[in-house]
Amino acid sequence: MYQYHCLNPIAAVGLNNFTADYAKTENAADAEAFLVRSAVMHEMEFSDKLLCVARAGAGVNNIPLAKCAEQGIVVFNTPGANANGVKELAIAGMLMASRDIVGGINWVQTVKDDENVAKLVEKGKAKFAGKEIKGKKLGIIGLGAIGGPLANAAVSLGMEVYGCDPYLSVDAAWNISSAVHRVKTREEIFSVCDYISVHTPLVENEDPNVNTKKMINKDTIAMMKDGVIILNFARDLLVDDEAMEAALASGKVAKYVTDFPNAKSAGMAGVIAIPHLGASTEESEDNCAVMAVNEIREYIENGNIINSVNYPACDAGVCKTAARVTICHKNIPNMLTQFTGAFSAENINIENMVNKSRGEFAYTVLDVAAKVADGVVEKLNAIDGVLKVRVL
Repeated sequence: MYQYHCLNPIAAVGLNNFTADYAKTENAADAEAFLVRSAVMHEMEFSDKLLCVARAGAGVNNIPLAKCAEQGIVVFNTPGANANGVKELAIAGMLMASRDIVGGINWVQTVKDDENVAKLVEKGKAKFAGKEIKGKKLGIIGLGAIGGPLANAAVSLGMEVYGCDPYLSVDAAWNISSAVHRVKTREEIFSVCDYISVHTPLVENEDPNVNTKKMINKDTIAMMKDGVIILNFARDLLVDDEAMEAALASGKVAKYVTDFPNAKSAGMAGVIAIPHLGASTEESEDNCAVMAVNEIREYIENGNIINSVNYPACDAGVCKTAARVTICHKNIPNMLTQFTGAFSAENINIENMVNKSRGEFAYTVLDVAAKVADGVVEKLNAIDGVLKVRVL
């Protein structure tokens, strides 16, 4: 029997995918798996039993990834599960920024009790006149699970769409409309687009072509068209708030729509601040929960890693031999030789082996022809650099 612990409420449609071999526990120390949404885990201590953490969502800033990796705890997220919800809100953000819908709604509330409200509306509506998005140029930075579908939707709405993503996968590229103009640099988008929507992870890097932290800043805003509208439904720190405030005040930026209000941006003139609603739909929460549970089950039952953010992806299929041994370890030389030596010493044949690495960490799956005694596990655990050994 495996046990799981929920650090936040997780949609029942996902939890129902656990079989009778799993039980929910309120005691975190007893769990082999955690499910989490927004709970902050950085100060938590983890028991040796914990095998994996599944984040029902894309962002993992609330999880200590390096700490988990060092303890052989695989962390998953659920990329794409909430993509449609975020895409739809980004479209809503473009419309709200273009038509001053929010301002108009708020103004109606100030005259709603006047008996002449209908006449006042007809007289006052000119203050909230806007522009249509059809025919305008939309630049999307990041054409992944959200940016790609957003590009397709914008094409369908009659927009001229430009996209930039140097890391675009072949599968994602096949799903993007041929009408989307692919450009090589962000600067091409900054210089020509009426709307700019960012959909990238937060990356800090000395290379400006890789770095995304505060990529919307004083210098890049200066490249943009006057009256540009900027949308951020990805990460708060992709935008420099100080630079944005100055650009809004000068009119260089007409509106800034963000799903990540903070102490600075929440009260900033010209900002449409949405309370992180991108994935706050019933469908998104259900999709994330289902994906998270499936990732946990695949790892616990078969040792396969799907959508991990701290260990390499690894698919060894279903074990068809007497036993499967999985090893989380440091990515250092001579590890495989030591692993095979431990089995050779016990006269156990290895019939299949998969080894994958990711940065400082690696993961090895060995399918063996005989049952694995405790002595073999002890030998493997004693190897310098081994973090966690499991026998399935």
